[in-house]
Amino acid sequence: PPPVLAVPASGNVGSSAGASVDAPATVPIPPPLVSTGPLSAPDAPSSPGATAAPARPRWRSALPQGWDELDRHVLGVAVPSMVNLAVIPLVGAVDTFWVGQMGDALALAGQGAANQCFFSTYFLIAFIPTITAPLVAAAAGSGDTAAAADRVCEAIFLASVLGALGTLLLVAAPGWVLGLVLPGGAPATEYATRYLRLRALSLIPALVASVGFSAYRGLLDNVTPLKVSLASNLLNLILDPLLIFGAGFVPRMGVAGAALATAAAEFGSGALYIALLLRKRMVSLRRLVTPPSVAGLLPLLRGGSAMLLRQAALNVAFVSATRRAQAMDPTGVSAAAYAITNQMYSLGLVVMLAIQATGATLVPAALAANMQKTTDADAPAGIDTAGADGTERKAAVPARGVARARAVSDRLIGWSTLIAAGMALLQIWTLPVVAPLFSTLPAVRAAVFAPAKMAALVQLTNGPLFACEGILMGVGGFSFLAGITCAGVATMVLGLVLTTKLNLGLVAVWGSLLAFHVVQLAGVIYHYLFLGPLAAGREPMDQPPPPVQCTMVPEPRGGVEVCVPASS
Repeated sequence: PPPVLAVPASGNVGSSAGASVDAPATVPIPPPLVSTGPLSAPDAPSSPGATAAPARPRWRSALPQGWDELDRHVLGVAVPSMVNLAVIPLVGAVDTFWVGQMGDALALAGQGAANQCFFSTYFLIAFIPTITAPLVAAAAGSGDTAAAADRVCEAIFLASVLGALGTLLLVAAPGWVLGLVLPGGAPATEYATRYLRLRALSLIPALVASVGFSAYRGLLDNVTPLKVSLASNLLNLILDPLLIFGAGFVPRMGVAGAALATAAAEFGSGALYIALLLRKRMVSLRRLVTPPSVAGLLPLLRGGSAMLLRQAALNVAFVSATRRAQAMDPTGVSAAAYAITNQMYSLGLVVMLAIQATGATLVPAALAANMQKTTDADAPAGIDTAGADGTERKAAVPARGVARARAVSDRLIGWSTLIAAGMALLQIWTLPVVAPLFSTLPAVRAAVFAPAKMAALVQLTNGPLFACEGILMGVGGFSFLAGITCAGVATMVLGLVLTTKLNLGLVAVWGSLLAFHVVQLAGVIYHYLFLGPLAAGREPMDQPPPPVQCTMVPEPRGGVEVCVPASS
């Protein structure tokens, strides 16, 4: 049988920047490719008299090869994750659609601002409890169900306490929080305040649901989270028009109805997860009210620090972009158009998050599959297996392991680039049909077209960018990734400042995001080709990177992926 490595299976197999995906799983490692050397090298002759096959350019090897073993291997992990994650932005699009039918640009603008504030608060609270998910998988994988249950209860307790503080902040001081994205006296403030206060009531259930989501992924159950997600989102779809526009004895509530519909769906999701975990004996009422030990939390803080920095930087970027869009005009047209464009962009974003998690999964798996005890007789050339005392020792990652990981990475980049190009073209092609669905106002419809085309260009850069980010996670380059993300965010914020000073429009806001992606893409590509352990000509690795464990935190934009080394 093929060797296996306990690393996360992406998505359904299962996010993050969203994702979500991606609790640890046992991923079977297919046998090596026929050619195990560097991709640019000719294949070895199959017999002494055979002629070596001509060298194939590396970029050609990165392209799909007629559904060969490597294509099946990469897409077999990525596609189920894409399908699962696509549910979230599609339901979010329905929310935006119904609010858009109110015929009020300020309602869309207020909803967009409030959702950004809710997301920012949610993310800052959800990071630590959600990162407990890899510990659930580690415990379950070793057969220690009691330890797995402890991890789930600790995460739910912590999520509930921090969620209560977040709810208090959003309900008691919505104006202060909204001030992060809305300029003083913004006309959309009234709508945003009503929406945020009601939406905040679901913060604890949303956090509990994210822990339940991650726990089931850690238990390698990919079906239950999808069923819960479909059930809760179906409730949201039914309640949206009923509460927004009213019917019978139900009064018309407008944007507040949209908030209540979403909150009700999240209460339902959290309650379902608690009931299911109780039935599975993964939680107990006594443990749910028992504070976790400080010692149990320290590994989470250590392991997640670099990625917390990265996600915090991303938060700064998107809050800044939302604030700029909200400040463009007092009618709310620009802010409404930005919210609609974001919604259209989010579907492609979650697809790329699935690609990112696939790289974080398959690269360390390919490297570790070739780690084995060897002797000098069967060691790859150039790898000394004898210790100073002549005893056998574990070899470094052999050249074939690096070549396999490089082949997987190249093919992932190829597929990701093609998929992103397809998503970008689809966004532009369907724009005349999709954009009018989200608003009845001609001014808002017209304002969507130009920024949506720029967003499609950003979508195009997502292909190689998210694939390389996943590869970087797979080789353990979390600190480098955090650093290049901070550089990209600084570039984006500078672009937004110039946009404000020059009074440029929404296209410039998306142009700033494009500059952010270009900086990130340059950094991660350079690392992959020249600095990282998979760079051509690099010496074999002394040891494989730690398995990467990822989980997806569902949130309004489509998901935030959280990945940390398994050793944390």
